[in-house]
Amino acid sequence: MNRFILLFSLLLAFGCNNSQPEGKGEKSLEEIKSDGPIRNADIIRNPVSADTPIDTVNVAKIAFEEESYDFGEVDEGAVVVHTFQFTNTGKAPLLISSARSTCGCTVPDWPKEPIPPGENGKIEVKFNTRGKKNKQTKPVTIVANTYPATSKIFLQGFVQPAEGAPGQPTQ
Repeated sequence: MNRFILLFSLLLAFGCNNSQPEGKGEKSLEEIKSDGPIRNADIIRNPVSADTPIDTVNVAKIAFEEESYDFGEVDEGAVVVHTFQFTNTGKAPLLISSARSTCGCTVPDWPKEPIPPGENGKIEVKFNTRGKKNKQTKPVTIVANTYPATSKIFLQGFVQPAEGAPGQPTQ
């Protein structure tokens, strides 16, 4: 209990000091842009650190209009293309560091530039159904400077096997 009181007192004493050395404070995206080229390290806020509590308020947040898209039924060999729209609902610029799927048949294309708070963006996903049959669910994992750091979107539907494919009767 005494350790808790001591820790709380130290946090209170040092945590309330709002003075910051010049050049070490937070900057808006406009200030960062005016300093020259934007580097990823300039805008990424890592909300998780071993020595600090988790900051889930002052981070970027990604909110998709839809997290799953059902493409219905397509013939094997078709390429399904869908664009997932999102908004940065957080308080910091959103920077997507990667978007990846579980196989090379599903390829996402995401914005490489920071998305300011309140602004919209899109991730286009292409799924090549060649060699894929029956029910398909293709996840895309997005890694960004959000909390949590990963989120997922999904393409799903049914791929009708091509005629003459192994295991399919021919007419």
